[in-house]
Amino acid sequence: MSFPLGYTGPVSGVILGLIFGYVLENAGFGSSCKLTAQLRFRDWAVFKVMFTAILVAAGGLYLLQGLGIIQVSDMFVPSVMIWGSSLGGVLIGVGMAVGGYCPGTSIVALFSGKLDGLLFLLGIGLGTLGFNSVFHSIEGWVWQQVGPDGLTLPQLLHLPAWVVWLALFAVLVIVGYLTRKNRSTSRQSSPKASSAGLAAQNS
Repeated sequence: MSFPLGYTGPVSGVILGLIFGYVLENAGFGSSCKLTAQLRFRDWAVFKVMFTAILVAAGGLYLLQGLGIIQVSDMFVPSVMIWGSSLGGVLIGVGMAVGGYCPGTSIVALFSGKLDGLLFLLGIGLGTLGFNSVFHSIEGWVWQQVGPDGLTLPQLLHLPAWVVWLALFAVLVIVGYLTRKNRSTSRQSSPKASSAGLAAQNS
């Protein structure tokens, strides 16, 4: 991966990593409470931020393709290993539900001075060593049942890229509207509850 202004290789990774970590911290993703609240469907900030990032990246790629700057053939699109991806998804999902972090956000938490981020990173290390010790026995199963071979979502659905992008944008707008409505409802009900509590104390 390269970076503008001549930075390439490890320097590019460090610079982009610092920018990414800064964005995560400012979005509140260095807090395990923020992430677990998303899993409980109480705080949709994680979904909104990550989904917006996906849309911006996808829109940028489509624009660059339309301008002829890049081609789909220039991008690496991995094939889906159904069983391996399912196992990995379950494991990282359980880890996020229990610890409140993913690998990236745990590093952000650590550098923000949170002890639980360090403990989560230690758990990742132990889990990686444990997985490596048993991988040889499940390797054949993991690589079985290969999904679509290197297809993008528009190719898989046989739809123009802009149609898929608009559909994803509609999902983001709908989720944003529904969660905003729920938040405003809770704000309207909270003053009533507080006033009722004060009345009970005064009586």
